[in-house]
Amino acid sequence: MKNVTIKVVSVMCITGLVLACNQTTKEGAAPASADNEQIKKEIQTKEDAFADVFNSRILKNIGYYADDATSFIQNREPLVGKQAILSFLQSDLASNSNKISFKTNEIFSSNDGNLVVEIGAFKVVDSTDAPINTGNYMTLFEKRDGKYVAVRDMSTSDGRQVSTY
Repeated sequence: MKNVTIKVVSVMCITGLVLACNQTTKEGAAPASADNEQIKKEIQTKEDAFADVFNSRILKNIGYYADDATSFIQNREPLVGKQAILSFLQSDLASNSNKISFKTNEIFSSNDGNLVVEIGAFKVVDSTDAPINTGNYMTLFEKRDGKYVAVRDMSTSDGRQVSTY
């Protein structure tokens, strides 16, 4: 009798593990995975809009950063909060007429697409479109109210002056 009980319990445990590893949603379908190509396009569109706003020199309604975002910039203390980030950007705009562009190189998203890490490159040009700074960045986006917002970002200059990415 003892062997039968052990076999029944073992079969129940194995069945439970198999079922747990093969979970489905309430509708009976497997959990959806994010469409990374679509997300990459959406993030690039967001980067293009951010560059347009920055280059217009009017930083109202920037919509890029979450209110609780933190930005890590070289040789500075972290900028904590959307207002601190916008103040920094505004002071940068006051001292130059440079323009910036961003290129999303790759993204890594959670299965549900609510969290996305973007790895990209930036280029800064002067008023004659001569490159003056290039570099790379990483941004963590979170989907809030159906839209991606940057919650953390960091960038680093590569020190090269090139005309293309």
